[in-house]
Amino acid sequence: MAKGDYYEILGVAKSASADEIKKAFRRLAVKHHPDRGGDELKFKEVTEAYEVLKDVEKRKRYDQFGHAGVGSGASGGNPFGGFGQGEEIHFDFGDLGLGDIFGSFFGGGASGQRGRRQNRGRDVETDIEINFEQAVFGTEENLRLNLSDTCEHCKGTTVEPGHELKNCEECKGSGQVSRVTRTIFGNIQQATTCPKCAGRGKIPEKICSVCHGMGTRQAQQTVKLKIPAGIDDGATIRLREHGEAIAHGAKGDLYVNIRVKPHKKFTREGELILSSEHVNMVDAALGTEIEVDTVDGPVGMKVPIGTQSGTDFKLSGHGVPRLRGGARGSHIVTIVVDTPAKLTAKQKELLQQFNKDRGGKRSIFR
Repeated sequence: MAKGDYYEILGVAKSASADEIKKAFRRLAVKHHPDRGGDELKFKEVTEAYEVLKDVEKRKRYDQFGHAGVGSGASGGNPFGGFGQGEEIHFDFGDLGLGDIFGSFFGGGASGQRGRRQNRGRDVETDIEINFEQAVFGTEENLRLNLSDTCEHCKGTTVEPGHELKNCEECKGSGQVSRVTRTIFGNIQQATTCPKCAGRGKIPEKICSVCHGMGTRQAQQTVKLKIPAGIDDGATIRLREHGEAIAHGAKGDLYVNIRVKPHKKFTREGELILSSEHVNMVDAALGTEIEVDTVDGPVGMKVPIGTQSGTDFKLSGHGVPRLRGGARGSHIVTIVVDTPAKLTAKQKELLQQFNKDRGGKRSIFR
């Protein structure tokens, strides 16, 4: 579905000041916030519009190129949904003082899920660093981790092969024991988890001779991680059941935090790649064609006659792929016109003649 005009979404004029844009967003964000019974899709739309228009450079590119000039808007992705393998995107409303209102809506990410799970191994978190091009095109990495893994000898059962689990003598297989507590109101009977079998109701006839009844062993593991094209710095990928093992339960999850090394020439905003190219003032005045570095290699680009310093040009299809598939974004090239610091006498004469011909004043240094 085509995106709407960001100014119309916020209900402001194209000439609106930064303060007017902020006030419009504050009003609409509170009105449409899902926790207050609002329209979630409308709230997302309003948020994306504000994230672009509050930024001077993004707003400039949006005014020049429309949606193609700002990639996917707000933060390079949907702040409300996760990437399929568990990406978390953090969204900052601190400058508007709306943190308390939105806290419950954006909370409950990976850490909240971890706390609710029962009878499973410990979750593990690790970091990996990739370069700019790997983030754009995707890559595969092998992670080497020292983790508690399922004991191969007993397959995590804690029982020596050839033997079985038997009913716990303490709780008679119920997993609970009764305890009578004497109080001023009389004797109170309470059922508590059996300390001998930890509530399972079963104990090994003979414990595993390798893991000594733990069901796990510490081991060096290699985990293959597929990093998708378009992933951004700060994203988190979750690999289910690749964390630490536990006896009589599922493995925990592995959370991999992605760190992207800065590029010496390129920067990124969502699906956009940004860079600058220098041309001298003669080429800028007369027009020229230059070779621009992109992640796909050198690309020829025309610089029209009379190009001013700070002008942006768009190379379509040379940006970052959308994380969930689809066309690539654009590469925005900003032209910097270099003015010479030193001139020969002949060059000065030619420039002074040019200035005279266009009706300019004579230099006082001539």
